[in-house]
Amino acid sequence: MAKKVKQILKLNLPAGSATPAPPVGPILGQAGINMMDFIKQYNEQSADKRGQIIPAEITVYEDRSFTFTLKLPPVSDLIKQKIKLKKGSALAGRENKGKLSKAQVREIAEEKLADLNTKDVEAAMQTVMGAAQSMGVDIVD
Repeated sequence: MAKKVKQILKLNLPAGSATPAPPVGPILGQAGINMMDFIKQYNEQSADKRGQIIPAEITVYEDRSFTFTLKLPPVSDLIKQKIKLKKGSALAGRENKGKLSKAQVREIAEEKLADLNTKDVEAAMQTVMGAAQSMGVDIVD
């Protein structure tokens, strides 16, 4: 018989170096799972992606056991990596931080397609362009 799901948590954590410090500890503590066990497993599985933010989707069961899956980094992190940007603009629309080509937008969209709620690359590209615009990154041909 399948275990009964209690809740599903989503956390964005630094790959390979997650700690029980807030907000991770309190969230996992409220869910009733062994936070050190989760952190150890997460750090082992994400060690090869050190330096990135890797989201984890944690399924917590009634018996306090858990499973989790790692997702791809957020679109904003992929954009920053692609154009070697430290952070986005605080004044998006008035102060631009960089430029992203349509080819780079397509690469990011195709990479992130599995985690998005669409299977259409064109729709995924619109998502990437929206994230870029909110970060103050211009899209060029």
